[in-house]
Amino acid sequence: MSAIAVITARGGSKRIPGKNKKEFLGKPIICYSIEAALESGLFEEVMVSTDDEEIAEIAKKAGASVPFMRSAKTSDDYATTDDVLMEVLEEYEKMGRDFAYMACIYPTAPFVTAEKLKEAFRLLKENNASGVMPVVRFSFPPQRGMAVKNGRLAYCYPENAMKRSQDLEPMYHDCGQFYFYDAAKYRACRGDLEDGYVPFPVQETEVQDIDNLTDWKLAEMKYRMMKERAD
Repeated sequence: MSAIAVITARGGSKRIPGKNKKEFLGKPIICYSIEAALESGLFEEVMVSTDDEEIAEIAKKAGASVPFMRSAKTSDDYATTDDVLMEVLEEYEKMGRDFAYMACIYPTAPFVTAEKLKEAFRLLKENNASGVMPVVRFSFPPQRGMAVKNGRLAYCYPENAMKRSQDLEPMYHDCGQFYFYDAAKYRACRGDLEDGYVPFPVQETEVQDIDNLTDWKLAEMKYRMMKERAD
């Protein structure tokens, strides 16, 4: 059955200017997402949704398609990822093309690999799920977190203050790398999945939010480590 990979790459970035096309260890960071999608062999279409002509050219050279530019409505600071994905699916429908499955891949996600995409797709089908989300476990239990109150540290959940870490339920957060969807189920609820996501746990060493230049350097270090392990 047909599948599409949508790489969401808006041109504007305030914290790291040109973030989606900035060089990451020798090539534009968006190329890693494109290459992973192409190498997976899962997708009939690997496309980039962007409002930036330079990003569009980089994407095409890397092997992705850019059949249309993102609208002004889905290019501002208030547009959500769901807004972008719905626009993409609707535009393809106008061209007479529908897809059974959809992966949303972020453009600053060099840790996404073909193998991870294939495993996520397997989980999606095996569980007959609406979506799969890569997640990473918190290294320290959030249940024992503290906040500053009246200038002093105080436990947010005092009842957990003296509990052993191993006695607390493991908690996870979104890796911020990609999502895999049953496209029809996604469209029916416009991204608000009624049955939630199947988790796909990822190692902490292969996860890094990239919000500033320090994060960028950390991501490069972690990426080198990941490649060394693979080799």
